[in-house]
Amino acid sequence: MRPFLLFVCILFTSIAFSQQDEAVDQEITAVVVNAQNEKTMESVHVINLNQVVGTITNEKGEFTISAAVNDTLYFSFLGFKSQKIRVTNDMFKFEDTKISLTELAYALEEVIVRPYQLTGYLEIDVKNLPINNAYQYSISGLSVGYEAGNKSASAVTKVLGAILNPADLLRNLFGKQPNQMKKLRKMKEDDQIRDLLASKFDREILMEMLQIEKVDIQDILNNCNYSKSFITTANDLQILDAISSCYEDFKVLNRKN
Repeated sequence: MRPFLLFVCILFTSIAFSQQDEAVDQEITAVVVNAQNEKTMESVHVINLNQVVGTITNEKGEFTISAAVNDTLYFSFLGFKSQKIRVTNDMFKFEDTKISLTELAYALEEVIVRPYQLTGYLEIDVKNLPINNAYQYSISGLSVGYEAGNKSASAVTKVLGAILNPADLLRNLFGKQPNQMKKLRKMKEDDQIRDLLASKFDREILMEMLQIEKVDIQDILNNCNYSKSFITTANDLQILDAISSCYEDFKVLNRKN
């Protein structure tokens, strides 16, 4: 009976150590290729969605990134379908792992170009040109960006008006998902992720990080008093900065309350 009990103890101990090893962060090395022709792809962005770290592939299509078993890696490259891969034990054991990306097929529709009706008088033509109010500007020494154009409320007023509504998304997201907000801060600190977000307008990475839908992001920014023009035309990095700014205002008000 005692040998059997000893065997059981050893078995459970080995299983426990095995599970601990799986959770330990290691480095994965793999290569990204074009699914159509098997050619290696340079400058593909790779993000670990769980640990919020990023990197890019080298001239041979290779990349190395910190990860643990069951982490999710996100691959993005212009003109190719974004890909999510779950990290497995085999990816650590074998160094010949290949990740294939598929090219996007675009159906081009007829485009009608309507030139501006210019009069030849500069003062009149300038007034008739459409104005984009979606720009953001920054002030040296401050880490927060600001939207250009007239705004109807101050930073405190816009958040105060939002959090007084108990069903508001700001309270639901910021109050109940603090870990997601921590991810946003990490994203702002990673240069590779910031570079990728600055080139994207699809909100995919933000949706993956926050685990919300695109419409929820729009609602958050609406409640933070950002203009429709900014919400629809800003790149993903500007959207990240806008959400982070609103979150910081939300924390200030919560401390006062």
